[in-house]
Amino acid sequence: MGKSAWPHRSTAKARGLVLLALGIVKVATAEQLRQLVLPGTADVQTVRNACKDLRSVGLVESVGRTSYMSAAGRPVWRDLWNLTTAGLASAASEVGRPVKEMGGTARDAAKAGAPHALAVTDTIDAFRQSPPLPTKPVARRTDTTTAPVPEQARPLPTRPPGLGHLRGWETEVPLPVSGTFTTPARGSLRADAVLRAPEDGVPVMFVEVDNHTEPAAVVARKIENYRRFFQRTHKDHHGMDVPFWSTLWDDSPRAGYPPLTLVFAKNVSPDTAMNRMKSIHDLSTPCWQGRWHSGSSYDRASRDGYRDYARTIPVLATTLTRLQQHGPHGPVWWRFGHPAFDVPGHPAFESLEHALANPDDYRPYHAREEQRRLEHHAQEERERQEGEEDERRRNVAAWPCPTCGREVLPDGWETRPTGSDCSVCTSTRRREQADAAALAAEEEEGREEAKRNGLFGFLR
Repeated sequence: MGKSAWPHRSTAKARGLVLLALGIVKVATAEQLRQLVLPGTADVQTVRNACKDLRSVGLVESVGRTSYMSAAGRPVWRDLWNLTTAGLASAASEVGRPVKEMGGTARDAAKAGAPHALAVTDTIDAFRQSPPLPTKPVARRTDTTTAPVPEQARPLPTRPPGLGHLRGWETEVPLPVSGTFTTPARGSLRADAVLRAPEDGVPVMFVEVDNHTEPAAVVARKIENYRRFFQRTHKDHHGMDVPFWSTLWDDSPRAGYPPLTLVFAKNVSPDTAMNRMKSIHDLSTPCWQGRWHSGSSYDRASRDGYRDYARTIPVLATTLTRLQQHGPHGPVWWRFGHPAFDVPGHPAFESLEHALANPDDYRPYHAREEQRRLEHHAQEERERQEGEEDERRRNVAAWPCPTCGREVLPDGWETRPTGSDCSVCTSTRRREQADAAALAAEEEEGREEAKRNGLFGFLR
């Protein structure tokens, strides 16, 4: 296709990246598209020209607008860009998915201003944290008689490490409590976004973006619907029940269902955001709280135990502002159920790695139990060795009984002089002595009785 097809002189790379981004997020402003795929460009005009060129060939359109308040207190309007039906097919090739898995064009959402969809786009960008890459400097001329003067290299903004790749994202993903993924039954929910990032240790993560437009109880019920979806089973080719969700996504080595992140996008005070998180935390406790098992096989006095997270959802909460500032690997997550607190009443925010971990599940407990087992067996071995050493010492100290010749071992519970009789001979001698003493006493008693009676004692 000749240059005349692209009146705004956009590059093929820029057009391909815009199609890729819209294929994922469905609707966005030019500024959002720039952040997602071309953050290293000098300004947003590069992306805006690509959008206009794609519109000229019927692949994208701008049917809606959004606004924000400037520092001067005046509304600033921005165009919203979304795919056409033809653009959806073109975006499918950029994303690398079949068209039937691409969802809709988001035309109706764009017409309405798409506040929630734009918040989802900002959330994906905050997760992704696309690193700004330098673009080729454009030479400028001061006049026609001198050589072009190269543009000075621009300092690029720094961004924290991101998570996954843009192609690893899907939006508005159906999660059928019954039916299929392509034809979900009534009552099924749709995830705002789903991320696959196995290269970062996250096989799958579900994302819900909250604009504070629904009561906390509604959000808590949504978490319960996630649990219903995760609990659904499916017969595999062996006739065994397997989790239905695992037919589409990979499992992780962590206990429990895939993680669910709640991103609170509304720009409110930290206390307001925390109060909303706490309300949802309290209302959704059965979904994320593990079952406690206590006791130890080797220490009856131990109060140790673990939580079983096999049928629970790891729920991680944060605000969009924190996620944008620190990135997904920074200290931005409150994992529901983790006990750490910065100050009384305020949970400590953790990195993603620590938030996804279960420090009180069976694995660290089994490690502690194994340590107790080793200590228990070591104590038994010490006692055995001490017993053997005592036996050896007794055998070394043995002597023959002077009376019967039996081997005599020192007793551990009484003092036996070396060279004395054995216990049998000692007992025999003591018994003979006792018998002799009894006989002597009896005879003495008889003599005393005879003295008392005298010669005529029988007359009394």
